[in-house]
Amino acid sequence: MDKPYSQACENNKAPILAIIRNAFSQPATVWEIGSGTGQHACYFASELPHLIWQPTDLAENLPGINAWRDEAQLPNLIQPLVLDVTDPVWPCDVIDAVFTANTLHIMSWQQVELLFERLQTYLNPLARVCIYGPFNYNGNYTSDSNARFDQWLKSRDPLSGIRYFEAVITLAKSAGLKLLNDSAMPANNRLLVLQKSGNIINQPITRDLS
Repeated sequence: MDKPYSQACENNKAPILAIIRNAFSQPATVWEIGSGTGQHACYFASELPHLIWQPTDLAENLPGINAWRDEAQLPNLIQPLVLDVTDPVWPCDVIDAVFTANTLHIMSWQQVELLFERLQTYLNPLARVCIYGPFNYNGNYTSDSNARFDQWLKSRDPLSGIRYFEAVITLAKSAGLKLLNDSAMPANNRLLVLQKSGNIINQPITRDLS
């Protein structure tokens, strides 16, 4: 099959790598929630050989991910798994690390809540979570383009939309996660780095508002 392609993935993969290279500096298996086309999985697995990369997505997206994976032939990029965040049981015992890009605004808020509930269940005590995408702050859009994007999302699915940073962090705290870093990214996106609370020793919280 022809490989699916996302220009956004090509545009943001290098800036994302600059952050997750540090966030995922230790050997781990990274579960990518919502791998989409599979471009991120191939790029990050190739650039971060100390990691095992586990792509996941809905069943209908796995053929496209496999098309990228088959071409890449990377030993640390493993077979994608079917995963819906609403599944009561995920296909794993524990999770070392999580990466997800451009998913929270596609899900309904109830699905976002379920995602964090599942993370609370499956994350091991040293787990880190990296979340990429647009967020609103203090009840406001960060740009006119994000406001237009939010309107477009809601026209397609009224349950979707750009999420409020403060609400997401509240969910994260309820799942035992603490914010380590909030970085500005291309096209008015952000990258949040979180870690299981209780395992953070003198780790400052940093926020890049550039």
